Amino acid sequence: MNGTRATVLGLALAALATAACADDAKGDAWQFEVTPYVFGAGLRGTTGIGPVTADVDSSFGDILKHFDGGFMAAAEARKGPWVFAFDGVYFRLKDQATRSWQGPGGIGSATGDLEATVSQLVYQLAVGYRVIDTSTAKLDAIGAARYTRLGTDLNLATTTGPLLPGGTRSVSGSADWWDPVVGFRVILPFAEHWSFMGYGDVGGFGVGSKITYQMIAGVNWEFAKSFTAKLGYRYMYQDYDNNNFLWKIAAHGAYIGVGIAF
Repeated sequence: MNGTRATVLGLALAALATAACADDAKGDAWQFEVTPYVFGAGLRGTTGIGPVTADVDSSFGDILKHFDGGFMAAAEARKGPWVFAFDGVYFRLKDQATRSWQGPGGIGSATGDLEATVSQLVYQLAVGYRVIDTSTAKLDAIGAARYTRLGTDLNLATTTGPLLPGGTRSVSGSADWWDPVVGFRVILPFAEHWSFMGYGDVGGFGVGSKITYQMIAGVNWEFAKSFTAKLGYRYMYQDYDNNNFLWKIAAHGAYIGVGIAF
């Protein structure tokens, strides 16, 4: 019996190896791409810790003035119709003035100036399958898990009225969660070495965020072998409200990067 199982296993492995060699012979080998990029995001929405909420409306210029560190990078591995992707964004903003704020008992922005220090980390792990693959259009169906970690400090810079809860001038909070996400990506070549890329997803569904969605539109230019310039616009919204931490914020703006294939 053991000999029979070994023979069957050996034949199965041989068949898989033969299929893999056949795939590679058809140009179906693994393909990889790493893309460092810059996301010129502005932030707009509401964040809150306990009874204190603040409206944030920061342009990319505002963020540059208060930028305290960050990184952005994406990576993709493809074999046949399957794609495995990672996207990571981290940034920290320090002492960003809020547009308005509301404290306990109706304390508002008229009684002081509130500044926010925000750190945000977003990782997305995705698996996709190419359902359309022609010379004029390519379409990937995508399922993903999006991890978010946030930390927010709200600090009174000046005040002529009551302080924050507990008689303090600052409150802090943090949260982290996972969101299931489903989406699609379309690639439309329109000239030699040029293509349009569109991406959209939606998720959360109350598992982490109440709702989160993202839209990307961009142009890719393969300016040299294995090098692709990428330029476009990205919008990502998250609505999270749990454990005295509120984050209803849209991050949006232009991005630019270079894809390195190998």
